[in-house]
Amino acid sequence: MYGDLDAIERIGVVGAGTMGSGIAQVAATAGYDVWMRDIETELVEDGLARIDDSLARLVDRGDVDEGTAEDARERIRGTTELDDLSDCDFVIEAVVEEMNIKQDVFSSLDDLLDADAYLATNTSTLSITTLASATERPEQVVGLHFMNPVPIMDGVEVVVGEKTSAATTELAHALAEDLDKETWEADDKPGFVTNRILIPWINEGVRAYDEGVASKEDIDRGMRLGTNVPMGPLELADHIGLDVALHAAETLHEELGDRYKPAYLLKRKVAAGDLGKKTGVGFYEYDES
Repeated sequence: MYGDLDAIERIGVVGAGTMGSGIAQVAATAGYDVWMRDIETELVEDGLARIDDSLARLVDRGDVDEGTAEDARERIRGTTELDDLSDCDFVIEAVVEEMNIKQDVFSSLDDLLDADAYLATNTSTLSITTLASATERPEQVVGLHFMNPVPIMDGVEVVVGEKTSAATTELAHALAEDLDKETWEADDKPGFVTNRILIPWINEGVRAYDEGVASKEDIDRGMRLGTNVPMGPLELADHIGLDVALHAAETLHEELGDRYKPAYLLKRKVAAGDLGKKTGVGFYEYDES
């Protein structure tokens, strides 16, 4: 029955990267059995190790007790076989932001899952409607755009495709709330709410730095103190990954025009391999601590 949260017992996550592992962690912490799948054993193991580290940090901070952390970890199983997700009631895709790859995943899941199972995507920019067209169940496809880092950030963006049913939309809100998140809803238009507004903000911060308006430290400090955000645009770009920010800007530029044209310095940094925290160098330099 559509919209019945009680019918959701097993959650599948396709993709064991930063977002996928984070989604698997919060789902398991909320009491769901989770299958987390990626294409290589090493990627799955990296995702499980990331979950172990995240849970340990939450225990150290007192946000989660040891018993809850241990129970959550025991609920997560890693796999390289998509077939292992066949008994999942709700599957969330969190693979790379490439439409053809995501559509292949959705088509395979559509063939694999029971007819009453739901599909969601964690995409931050791509069309839910186009992704849903790769399935025979577009009314059961919805966007669930988690924020990074998933175990820490409180929000989830629910994105409604052209054929997403009202019951599926309600279920997506209910599931996200059951994962201890707050939600907001967006129509299936480029960038949705968050990236439609966030990417120009990051872009303009990069341009201001490149044009010598202020130092990177003062740009970020000015935005933190002047607008009460936790991170300035350059800090945030490093945090999410400059390659991720560039890809989002390029996608929105293609859809919405020159107001989203990626800043030159952002493209140059990515071309140099300086992607932010994950490579140790972005606009700032980072060490292990």
